[in-house]
Amino acid sequence: MIEKLEFLIMVASEKSFSRAAELCGVTQPTLSAGIKQLEDTLGVLLVNRSSRFHGLTAEGERVLEWAKRIVGDTRAMRLDVRALKEGLTGPLRIAVIPTALGIVTKLTETYRRKHPNVRFTVLSASSTDVLTMLENLEIDAGITYLNNEPLGRVRTMPLCLERYRLLTNVGNPLGERDRVTWSEVGKIDLCLLTPDMQNRRIIEQLIRNAGSEPAPILETNSAILLFDHVKSGRWATVLPEKLAKTLGVEAPLRAIPIVEPEAVYEIGLIAPQRDPVIPSVAALVAEAKALADIGAFQD
Repeated sequence: MIEKLEFLIMVASEKSFSRAAELCGVTQPTLSAGIKQLEDTLGVLLVNRSSRFHGLTAEGERVLEWAKRIVGDTRAMRLDVRALKEGLTGPLRIAVIPTALGIVTKLTETYRRKHPNVRFTVLSASSTDVLTMLENLEIDAGITYLNNEPLGRVRTMPLCLERYRLLTNVGNPLGERDRVTWSEVGKIDLCLLTPDMQNRRIIEQLIRNAGSEPAPILETNSAILLFDHVKSGRWATVLPEKLAKTLGVEAPLRAIPIVEPEAVYEIGLIAPQRDPVIPSVAALVAEAKALADIGAFQD
């Protein structure tokens, strides 16, 4: 039954029988047969389909909610029992918004010193994708904004505050200033993250509130590419203070505080709202809290 529920979750996530089968490590006929057996067991049609996937039925959507809960709890049980015997081991999957990648190393380093048999997968993703992957059991935890857009039913652990800097060259407009306003930032050419990124939506709103309309001359989903363009000399961007420090701001680059208002957003760890918690995730939350309590993520 668990395997068949996993098939349903993957089909709903990928919206394709062939991709779902590949990710589940089975043939497409095996996956289709498994879902058909699940339908026969429950006595309802779960998937609208002909030769292709056309979405879930209303019953399928309801079963999907239960499937995620059942599969998640089953995985948690297996890991909990395994941890009692072997200690923490195996994979730990974390998705992180691009602007918070600078704080991840401190967390993974201290965690691994205590739990050397855990293997990490760290993915860069938009805040929306972080939530989707957590819901679809594709990751174990995420790092994202806590206080700007709805998170749904998740466990949260605040880590640090995000403050913004205008990253530019000393010879560019505003490049000689000690501080700038959002109104002034809105009047210069910027390169920014793409609109699917919550950081972009935050910056756009701050600029609009200051009376300007954002019109970036370059968009990308890579903070590294933003930084590289600024380093080339004629570009400017807005980045979180911590990320700018991590990337390394050296002359002639400048990271200038943006004030009026000084915007602050909370970054934190999110995990499934499940009790008991998967041991590796519980250890991650505990480690994150210990580091946050001493201000380690603000350095």
